[in-house]
Amino acid sequence: MKKRALISVSDKTGLLEFARGLVSLDFELLSTGGTFLALSHAGIPAIPLDEITGFPEMMDGRVKTLHPHIHGGLLARRDTPSHIEACNQHGIVPIDLAIVNLYPFEKTISNPHVNFEEAIEQIDIGGPAMLRSAAKNFASVGVCVNPSLYPELLAELQKSNGVLSATTKHQLAVEVFQHTACYDSLIAQ
Repeated sequence: MKKRALISVSDKTGLLEFARGLVSLDFELLSTGGTFLALSHAGIPAIPLDEITGFPEMMDGRVKTLHPHIHGGLLARRDTPSHIEACNQHGIVPIDLAIVNLYPFEKTISNPHVNFEEAIEQIDIGGPAMLRSAAKNFASVGVCVNPSLYPELLAELQKSNGVLSATTKHQLAVEVFQHTACYDSLIAQ
């Protein structure tokens, strides 16, 4: 079975080179709207998430990734027969890698001319949920929130037949929880 990588990024720095590397390692790429368009325009094969969920992005993009086929794919423990059985029963395909970064809330609110409604729309909901799902299941899923790590991760994946070490996955999960805590703190302020 092909490995699956879910890519949903606002910051597209290094994205195309990283995605090409994942495809060369036989990863199937799943992606959200803007990320899917960037990959498609670069000729990188990807599957839009609405093909996975059966639902289009809706409500001005507010609802696109909050679906059992996404979170089940991220949260399914590969060492738990009942999780694998549930995946099989409901057509959920496990996701091995989650590359997600969040809407630029901090950048938005640093603009002195931004209004309250614009700030509210930059509060990411699906991104933190996917990050937290993947980080919770770091034993099975590699998760990256930081584009500067793409070259390092790709190098490790190339050396290890497309699999990140347990140590790397743990470190990435810690970074995700630190990042989402800071993100939520900015919103709360």
